[in-house]
Amino acid sequence: MILLTRIQQEQREREILAPYAVCSGNSRGRLYPEEEHEYRTCFQRDRDRVIHCEAFRRLEYKTQVFLAGTGDHYRTRLTHTLEVAQIARTMARALCLNEELCEAGALAHDLGHPPFGHAGERILNELMKDGEFFEHNAQALRIVDVLEYRYPHFPGLNLTRETRRGILKGKKAYPGMGADLPPEPSLESRIVDIADAISYTSHDLDDGIDAGFLREEDVIQVPLWRDAFAAAMEQNPGMDSKRKRYQLIIAVINLEVTDVITATARRLEGLTGVPDPQVVDFSEAMRQKVNEAKAFLSEHLYQHPRVLRANSRCYRIIESLFEHYSRHPRQLPISYQQRIESDGLSRTVADYISGMTDRYAEEDRRQLFGG
Repeated sequence: MILLTRIQQEQREREILAPYAVCSGNSRGRLYPEEEHEYRTCFQRDRDRVIHCEAFRRLEYKTQVFLAGTGDHYRTRLTHTLEVAQIARTMARALCLNEELCEAGALAHDLGHPPFGHAGERILNELMKDGEFFEHNAQALRIVDVLEYRYPHFPGLNLTRETRRGILKGKKAYPGMGADLPPEPSLESRIVDIADAISYTSHDLDDGIDAGFLREEDVIQVPLWRDAFAAAMEQNPGMDSKRKRYQLIIAVINLEVTDVITATARRLEGLTGVPDPQVVDFSEAMRQKVNEAKAFLSEHLYQHPRVLRANSRCYRIIESLFEHYSRHPRQLPISYQQRIESDGLSRTVADYISGMTDRYAEEDRRQLFGG
């Protein structure tokens, strides 16, 4: 009988991962000590806890760019998360970093997103009182540390410090949180950050073209996508429009991922000690192209009149819910009412609303106000 125990997996990591990778056997541990699992490393357990939590399941019905439910094929916050995890694992494996830490961080990175995507995040931040703020990475840390309710001996999911630090990326935590975390993220955390950027410049492009908001003739004027289009057409000439779009997205991801791997490997060559996480990045030439692609998406997709109209409606929904529950906190669920004294009213109301899916927020507003 062949078995691979946790201890053997940890030893395998020490043998095959780069010296600057985070080995699970060297983790700084959890805030609340627990016995280790016989067959799963600590980062595997982090990944599994995220997948099984309520906040992760709700991502299926939260907006990426187009409102959840407006089309069967558009990305949701959940499919975006899965795509980020896949891209991150590919880069981590090539660079001999810890794939499972990358996967855990990628799956958790958007847990704190409110309904209606970044529009929902912006309005919640504007509505916060007494100098507080709302930011989705900080909210994700709050979810895994405090708000998930699954275990008898501690709040939250009790993830490792490495996974929790990665959730924050370069952002600051809410006051009173994160004091136990490492001051700098790991290279694995930086991998997740880059994978997120790659996802935006490929999958949002795909959805924008599919929705008819972006035209192919305009898209291929952008250097990154022009290069990808040329690579796709060279390998597969004569494709129909649908296959052409799919191959364009595949080529964009491949160009960016390959660039990150090769540029990062060059920067790491010959380095001793713990490298600065910023060594994980695009080459200078690719960074310029990625920034140009992001600027194009901002102007032509995220600022598209139909997207902005939908965002205005989302603003009104969240604003009305926030103001209502701030005036009538006794209408919050009991579990949230119990947090007001310790966490404050604004934070508690933000916790409640940010946990809603798009459709739940719309239905809650309809029940409260009609129409």
